Amino acid sequence: MSGYAVLVIDMLYDFIYGRLRCQPCAEIIDNVKKVIQVARSIGIPVVYVNDSHLPTDPEIRLWGEHSMKGDEASKVVEELKPLPRDYVLEKRTYSAFFETGLDLLLRGLEVKTVVITGIHTHICVKHTAADAFFRGYKIIVVRDATATFDATVHERALDYMKTMYGAEVTTTEELIRLWTVGH
Repeated sequence: MSGYAVLVIDMLYDFIYGRLRCQPCAEIIDNVKKVIQVARSIGIPVVYVNDSHLPTDPEIRLWGEHSMKGDEASKVVEELKPLPRDYVLEKRTYSAFFETGLDLLLRGLEVKTVVITGIHTHICVKHTAADAFFRGYKIIVVRDATATFDATVHERALDYMKTMYGAEVTTTEELIRLWTVGH
């Protein structure tokens, strides 16, 4: 199925089990895994975009050290480990697009629609959606494969992306049904 790419944002040890541990973020692992598995099975590229910070990055002043470049805690959690055919990019800011090469990769893959999974809905997911919108991509955000610390903040961020960026907000089950009808 062409035209789509799945973005997996910051599903890293530091956010799931480590320094900035988030229980609701751990709870989406199974849904992110389902989205990834179905995407791979029908030829949709999977792109991981992960925090990989240097000590001078702006986020460090706000959040303290987390997901530092080369640190074990900056790796994708074992349950969602990338396969050799997946793409893995590093980021140093909230957006998966800012100075990462993501746009060049997606255009080379002829992607028109980005499917966003991962964390945190109101920070990295939202900034990634904004930059996708500004670059002309259609945006799908998977409600139960994205998360943050607080359910109300999560819902507010989803509503914002829907209103401001025209994002389609769907569930894992609805997305898989869309992709597998007729396959």
